[in-house]
Amino acid sequence: MAVKLRLRREGTVKRPYYRVVAADSRAPRDGRFIEIFGEYRPLEDPSFVRIDEERALHWLSHGAQPSDAVKKLLRITGVWEQFKPGDTGRDRSEVKTKQSKKAKAKAAEAAEGDA
Repeated sequence: MAVKLRLRREGTVKRPYYRVVAADSRAPRDGRFIEIFGEYRPLEDPSFVRIDEERALHWLSHGAQPSDAVKKLLRITGVWEQFKPGDTGRDRSEVKTKQSKKAKAKAAEAAEGDA
């Protein structure tokens, strides 16, 4: 059985809140689940995130795959750093460096063309 860590939508129309659950990957989004180990309330200011670190680490260590949204929440709470030290997500500095190199190269080409 493949286990996914994902969000389960709760609440009313236009007032959602989510529970972070471990569920079988074949189960529907709001269907059967194995365990609830957190909650996420995006409409509060600031948004409320509570995750049971012990249970999250248990499921991750047993091979459960988090959805993209749950992975972001795990990074926010620091659980992902405990599970995979050094993996803080996409490093934006690398992207900026590549973009600035391209911009410098274009500027140099333009300067050579003018001369």
